[in-house]
Amino acid sequence: MAGQSGGPWGGGGGNRGGDDDDRGNRGNNGRRPPEGGGPQIPEIDELVRKGQDQLRVLMGGRGGGGNSGGEGGGGPTFGRGSILIGLAIAVILWGAVSFYTVRPEEQAVELFLGEEYRTTNPGLNFAPWPLVTYEKLAVTREQNEDIGVGGSGSDAGLMLTGDENIVDIDFQVVWNISDPAKYLFNLRDPRPTIRAVSESAMREIIAQSQLAPILNRDRGSIAGRLEELIQLTLDSYNSGVNIIRVNFDKADPPREVIDAFREVQAAEQERDRLEKEADAYAAQVLAQARGEAAQTLEESEAYRAQVVNEAQGEASRFTAVLGEYQKAPEVTRKRLYLEAMEDVLGDMDKIILDENSGGGQGVVPYLPLNELRRNPAAGGQ
Repeated sequence: MAGQSGGPWGGGGGNRGGDDDDRGNRGNNGRRPPEGGGPQIPEIDELVRKGQDQLRVLMGGRGGGGNSGGEGGGGPTFGRGSILIGLAIAVILWGAVSFYTVRPEEQAVELFLGEEYRTTNPGLNFAPWPLVTYEKLAVTREQNEDIGVGGSGSDAGLMLTGDENIVDIDFQVVWNISDPAKYLFNLRDPRPTIRAVSESAMREIIAQSQLAPILNRDRGSIAGRLEELIQLTLDSYNSGVNIIRVNFDKADPPREVIDAFREVQAAEQERDRLEKEADAYAAQVLAQARGEAAQTLEESEAYRAQVVNEAQGEASRFTAVLGEYQKAPEVTRKRLYLEAMEDVLGDMDKIILDENSGGGQGVVPYLPLNELRRNPAAGGQ
């Protein structure tokens, strides 16, 4: 039994020296080599180490240092499949950077090596990076610049008028981008530039205007002139900016004198009202006087014509009577007497007495024509 190998299965060699040989064959990390001389199966630790080395190489590092026994060796080798995978990943990343989408309210400016190349429209576009880059801008969106006390400070809206008064103005400029390339390359700071141009244009217009029209009736015309002047100035800069409209929000005196100014304005309005009432009354009285004068003139003309016509008629009648008198004086005299008495006594109620009848006491019977004329009238009533 002494010559048999120790071990539970009773096999493996004829002496104890075999144990030493067995320990010597475990020199590679204490692992027993496989029996039978077949191909060796790599251990799991080794596979994990090789995978980590390949990953470090892909990330830009260096490969692992070979075996634990200190043997020097180069970096890990890559197969054809690893190279193809790396190329595919690079192509995908490059495509993700090169393709871009422009929304409907935007336009994009492509730059070839930093120089303007073209302007693209909404949709999917391709700019091969890194040779071509792009800048996207919202061209249809309305942007506002508020200028005045409420916009950019306590003194921004204080302006000097043509009659040397100070007015506090608050207005808004609404604009958008008309040419993205000009907007990007011709203006270094677009929004401050638009603000400066708008404020300068407003000051120029206010300096040419009087205070009262600015506060009352000229706001619409000032807003129109301001829009034209701002657009003209920005076009001279090739700014690519379009002024949509100008909102003239407020025009008041400075806050320190606004109460006194409103009192003055109220007094001026009252003066204007009284002047208008006086002018209306004067116009009414003048028209009435002119009408009365015209009426008096017409009446005098009519009276003159009447008197002249009557005089001419009397003269003609007298001439005719004179001719008859020359022919028959006695008859004409009696006729004139009777006509005169008729004119005098024609409208009187009278009774005629005959002196020669009955000793002068007789009443001459007569036909009461006056009563006959009155009775039908009385009966009608």
